[in-house]
Amino acid sequence: MAGKDRKKQLARQRYERQQQRLEAERAKARRVRIIAAGAVAAVIAAGGAAIVVITGGDDKKAEAKGKSGECDYRAATSDAGAPKNLGKPSAKPLYHGTVQATIKTSQGDIGLALDGAKAPCATNSFAFLAKKGYWKNSHCHRLSTSAGLKMLQCGDPTGTGSGGPGYQFDNENTTGAKYTKGTLAMANAGPGTNGSQFFLVYGDSQLTPDYTVLGKITSGIEKLQAVADAGVAKKGDDGTGEPKKKVTIQDVTVAGN
Repeated sequence: MAGKDRKKQLARQRYERQQQRLEAERAKARRVRIIAAGAVAAVIAAGGAAIVVITGGDDKKAEAKGKSGECDYRAATSDAGAPKNLGKPSAKPLYHGTVQATIKTSQGDIGLALDGAKAPCATNSFAFLAKKGYWKNSHCHRLSTSAGLKMLQCGDPTGTGSGGPGYQFDNENTTGAKYTKGTLAMANAGPGTNGSQFFLVYGDSQLTPDYTVLGKITSGIEKLQAVADAGVAKKGDDGTGEPKKKVTIQDVTVAGN
């Protein structure tokens, strides 16, 4: 009987390890990824990172849905740590021009100009989350310093890269998009999966036009460069990771909000 019990115990342990590995793989797949065009070959060679293949056709369909004048904020089933009772932004965009915003961080303030004309749904969501205090005390969890991707990614209160507000919405302002120095854009896990995560481009980056351009950085870019100069604490398979110089979002304010 002891032998049978031992076999059962070993089988159960194997099963638990398999489940842990599967959950780790699922979590990794859920991570919001930004892949630089010039770095894809290196990522594949590393053999570790999952790459979301984004097609232009799907992207156009996702953007077309937002042309009715209203935003489609729908439930996101995979967002980790989504706050209860956060709600959703108004389906009707509240901003239609340039909107000034400020991200107050532990490394200094970063000024933004949100493009409410070309990205009304993203601007609407950004203002909504700012007013709710959604990003307070969250950390910018991902830094890239490669030649093809110079950005700091923020907006996930869980700090894992898989967190979000519990809703998602379609892409905007991606046609012919260029992610030059000073660009503010939404991170996503594929077309139509925008949530709360965004990235700040501190140097020209080689990205395919698959990420909503939300606006531009108007001040504080030197603070982002200082974070980049300090380097990445521990690089993952894709060459990115948490910044050595920790960036904590203390508050986000939007003019007229």
